[in-house]
Amino acid sequence: MLKHLLMVGPSSRGEEAEVGFCSFNSLVLIGNRGRNKKKIQYKNGIFVLGLPFALVQSGYMGLVVLVLSAWVCNHTGRSLVACLYEEEHRVRHSYQDIMDACCKGLWPNWSVVGGWLINLAQVIELLMTCTLYLLVSTTLLCDSLSGVALPRSVCSLMSLMFLLPCLLLTDLRPVSTFSLLCSLAHILISLLVILYCLSCARYWSWSSLSLSVDPEDFIVSVGVIIFSYTSQIFLPSLEGSMEVRGQFDTMLGWTHGVACIMKTTFSLLVGAVLTWGSETSEVITDNLPLNLRPIVNLCLLAKALLSFPLPFYSAAEILQTWFLRDASLSSSSKQTSHGISCPTLMVRGALLVSSYLLSMLVPRFSLLMGLTGSVTGAAMTLILPSLFHLKLQWMRLTVQDRIIDVAILSLGIICSVAGVICAIIGAPPPSIKDISSQRCVSRAHHR
Repeated sequence: MLKHLLMVGPSSRGEEAEVGFCSFNSLVLIGNRGRNKKKIQYKNGIFVLGLPFALVQSGYMGLVVLVLSAWVCNHTGRSLVACLYEEEHRVRHSYQDIMDACCKGLWPNWSVVGGWLINLAQVIELLMTCTLYLLVSTTLLCDSLSGVALPRSVCSLMSLMFLLPCLLLTDLRPVSTFSLLCSLAHILISLLVILYCLSCARYWSWSSLSLSVDPEDFIVSVGVIIFSYTSQIFLPSLEGSMEVRGQFDTMLGWTHGVACIMKTTFSLLVGAVLTWGSETSEVITDNLPLNLRPIVNLCLLAKALLSFPLPFYSAAEILQTWFLRDASLSSSSKQTSHGISCPTLMVRGALLVSSYLLSMLVPRFSLLMGLTGSVTGAAMTLILPSLFHLKLQWMRLTVQDRIIDVAILSLGIICSVAGVICAIIGAPPPSIKDISSQRCVSRAHHR
């Protein structure tokens, strides 16, 4: 993780100062108090481990997309924050405020529908993130217990049991500690993988990358890449909490630039493509030697389990406010509450069970990651920011700005529709093992 030189001061709501920095995946926030705590990185970098597989599937075109996505996401991030302002004055404060402003006058009560859509998109992305963490935990637990040859369903249930304490979370402070520990663990894991790949430098080959790729594999890979850059939902709150808001564009540019360099280097030079080529697994730690893999897998297992509470808590908070409409369920009041109500437990239980069922129904890591990127990733990162920018800033935009926004909007719609179709009907490549269903059976044979 690269710490960025960014000071974030108290927000207008009187919250304590926070620190913003960047990781492999997205902008993150770490705070001690206030509602913005839920933006602590919920993508702690574990999903960057799937980028090499996406790059193998998409070839040189995927490499271009990996670099281009950084520029596009940086542009849409700036566009989204620009929609918060009218005549140099900040008149909006959130993604939902921007949606409300765009929907005014279109249709009666359309702004209410727009708010529902934004909440729904946030819940879907957080739910998919929870599912991905549960899927990774199940896969790693199954691999760690390969000598016992437990069925995948049993390993999934064991992972679920570890996550049951999330139902009783009343404070986000321990979650922020977990997030920090996860980031440190990710640095350790990445260093181990990088050092091993560097030790195999004499065997590196570019033969695994090609100009001709399967369209379905390419589109799903684009979804994976987009998902790794998603952070637009959190940018309005981040910019509003900055001490010097005028430096937001500079910070965002540096963040995406560094993330692009780190992802490209990790995925291409030392992240398995040159090292393992077409044998690259959906999660590259599967390619590590047997004497190193257990250590890395155990670290990843702990990391995945510790990462789960944050997106789970954030999604639960949205659902509780959305459906229960009880002010006492907000973060600030939960710290003083003496227990959790039955309706709250029901909402959280339904959310946890939904994550579990999704992880069972969609057992492929890259497939679910690509599907999430194609649905919420493309919508929240490409489509809506461009649409908002055109609607609210039309008179201030140059012809070039309008063309760029229309191009990104069109590209986002195409990627979203095509990605969903291909992720649902696309069959797994025959040369790559299904890491979830075959792991327990095949590991004993390999040994």
